[in-house]
Formats: sequence, structure tokens, C-alpha cells
Amino acid sequence: MKISWMKYEKDDISFKVPEKLGFDVFKIENPELTDNKIKELINKRYDTIILTNEIAGFSEDIVKKYSRDRNINIIIARDKE
Repeated sequence: MKISWMKYEKDDISFKVPEKLGFDVFKIENPELTDNKIKELINKRYDTIILTNEIAGFSEDIVKKYSRDRNINIIIARDKE
């Protein structure tokens, strides 16, 4: 299993622990490119992708493409608020 985390570049709160432990936490400069980054991660064999709620709101493919794919797990993290 290969896991990645995705968050907005200006988000200093989310996924601090995985980032400090050296896990793959990717920061998105432009949230409009969320779907492109998801495709890139899938091509790199990541099968579990955890997104912040903020970034997930910019993805059209999460529901359309990946909700029925048993090989890809997309997880939307809850806000801390």
C-alpha cells in the first residue's frame, strides 16, 4: 500500500504529523489542478490518497471516476474546526 496526503500550499495546519514523520505530503499551489495531481499520484502507484476538504472541493473526478474504483482509495479528511 502506498499512501499520500494532499493539501493546499498555504495550509500550515493539516497533515503536520505525517509531514514531520517523512511521509509523502504533497502541497498544491493551485487547487484547480487537484485532479491533475491525483492522476499523477495514481500513475506513480499511490493507491490511497488523503485530501483536505478544501482541496477535495476542487476535484470533479473524485466522485465521477474514483468512487467506484476498488484499486484507488480517496479519503477526504475532516476540517479541524
